[in-house]
Amino acid sequence: MTVDDLQTLVTDYNRGVAEVDSVIAAVPAALMDASIDGEWSPRMVIHHLADSETNSYVRLRRLLAEESGTTIQGYDEARWAKAPELGYESAPIEESLAVFRAVRAASSAVLARLSLEDFSRRGVHTDSGDYSLQDWLRIYAAHALEHADQIRRAATN
Repeated sequence: MTVDDLQTLVTDYNRGVAEVDSVIAAVPAALMDASIDGEWSPRMVIHHLADSETNSYVRLRRLLAEESGTTIQGYDEARWAKAPELGYESAPIEESLAVFRAVRAASSAVLARLSLEDFSRRGVHTDSGDYSLQDWLRIYAAHALEHADQIRRAATN
């Protein structure tokens, strides 16, 4: 991966919050629980983003602070979404939005301090195997943007 590729991914990662904020602000209250084609509703997406971002926070830090080959724990996002205690289908979104914003800002600050060499750090993901910091960035640079599109689709149907 080139320096330009990394810079593009970091830029995409950094614009994820603004994109999600923009689309969620445009969702009328009546459509907050709407979904299309069995996808999650805007409310569920926001709760998922908070949970996913907190998982990504730990993964990033483990890749940087621990020995090469450290275990990167997966989680069952569908199961989390179905757990009534987590409130994906009913809880207000404000706290989850705040978590998403704060955690992404903290990870963005870490990314700004990294050298090119840091992006070669590796671990082993419990679900997908070999997992580098480049993989982490590729996944999370796209993640919020993809879910912003999902929210947009749900809110316009």
